[in-house]
Amino acid sequence: MSVEAFDRVELDGTGIDRITEAEVVAVVRDALAHGRGGRILTPNVDILRRAQRDDECRRHLDDADLIVADGMPLVWASRLSGAPLPERVAGSSLIWSLSAGLGLDNRSIFVLGGTPAADDATADGATRAADRLLADCPGLRLAGTACPPFGFDRDPLTYEDFCAKVVDARPDLVFVGLGYPKQERFISRLRPDLPQAWFIGCGAAVNFVAGDVERAPRWMQRTGLEWAHRLGTEPRRLAGRYLRHDAPYALRLLAQAPAQRARAR
Repeated sequence: MSVEAFDRVELDGTGIDRITEAEVVAVVRDALAHGRGGRILTPNVDILRRAQRDDECRRHLDDADLIVADGMPLVWASRLSGAPLPERVAGSSLIWSLSAGLGLDNRSIFVLGGTPAADDATADGATRAADRLLADCPGLRLAGTACPPFGFDRDPLTYEDFCAKVVDARPDLVFVGLGYPKQERFISRLRPDLPQAWFIGCGAAVNFVAGDVERAPRWMQRTGLEWAHRLGTEPRRLAGRYLRHDAPYALRLLAQAPAQRARAR
């Protein structure tokens, strides 16, 4: 499934929509106005790499209505291949721009993810992120929030309880910040029950908005160094993936891109 108005640029077998962040917001607003739901997937180098060998990852990509490049190496590779993507479209930015766009139409969001509350007197990460989005996006409505504990997906009853909470809220758009692939599995489970809603797996974006994790400075985002900032803040969790797997893959992707350009001539 895809939005046919936009061309797709193929990178290592995965089609990426040639679309800007503003156009993503316009597409979602228009679709909601016509009663159509959808799914946005924001692959980075890691997801593109997984798609080469992971059937589940490929199914998630095949189910997406919009696939946008959340990683400067993908944008660079597209330029080297002769089919340039217009810009990076990060999930961490879309959580803001989509919320602002939906606010113009008085539509609702559901925020799922974030850091659990430390005690009963403290709001959890999903609630704090939602409060900040509502404060900054006039007209935006909140359908609900949920902050699942670590490992909730291993308990079928708990998992279904969280799914039911989202379905019962009937949101227009759901931000799912559980990390890949948990967030995409959760979205796949919810889509049949909310066919008129939009979904986006936004990774650490809920933590960024809540203020629990600091996003990289804008100059690092623009120059493709956001990964280095993430690595510096979470070295134990990310070092193996970034340095052992993703960096070599990114170099291969960039090295192969000029050959793709030559074949297209």
